[in-house]
Amino acid sequence: MLFLMVLNGNVNSNNTDSHEITLFDFGPLKNMNDWLIVNDGVMGGLSSSRFVLSDRNTAVFSGNVRLENNGGFASVRTRAMQFQLDGYKGILIRVKGDGKKYQFRLRTNDRFDGVSYRYHFETQNNQWQTVAIPFDECVPVFRGRILRDVGPVSPKDIQELGILISDEQTGEFQLEIQWIKAYK
Repeated sequence: MLFLMVLNGNVNSNNTDSHEITLFDFGPLKNMNDWLIVNDGVMGGLSSSRFVLSDRNTAVFSGNVRLENNGGFASVRTRAMQFQLDGYKGILIRVKGDGKKYQFRLRTNDRFDGVSYRYHFETQNNQWQTVAIPFDECVPVFRGRILRDVGPVSPKDIQELGILISDEQTGEFQLEIQWIKAYK
């Protein structure tokens, strides 16, 4: 398997198998500096979240979604970096959820706010599952609205990965992540 570890914005490979690459493996990852929390507080909301390493060699995205003050979402995303995914068909993510629906998000530029590509996935309560996210099924959106005049995601241009919970799913949430890979 081709193993890519993204640390401090650089992608490093250590194998030559071309079917999958590991983008994030939270077992050996020692810091979370490549990840940012972005909640609805950017527009006055009161939702909260955190993204931390666990003692189980996973990362845990958890928090509380609230609708007050026009709120309603919590998210975590990588800092902008070059993932070099030209030729890849999609993302695989190994998660243990809480039965709620999440969005996996991709961005093709380094702007804080702008077009992103989303893919909805549902989790099974307290069960590990591997979610396949085909790039050609990712929908271009801006602030929750589907965009009709934007082309499909270009894998070679992907610069950010993220996870978002919204859709009026209020209350506590928790999504545990073991790894994130790209597949051909």
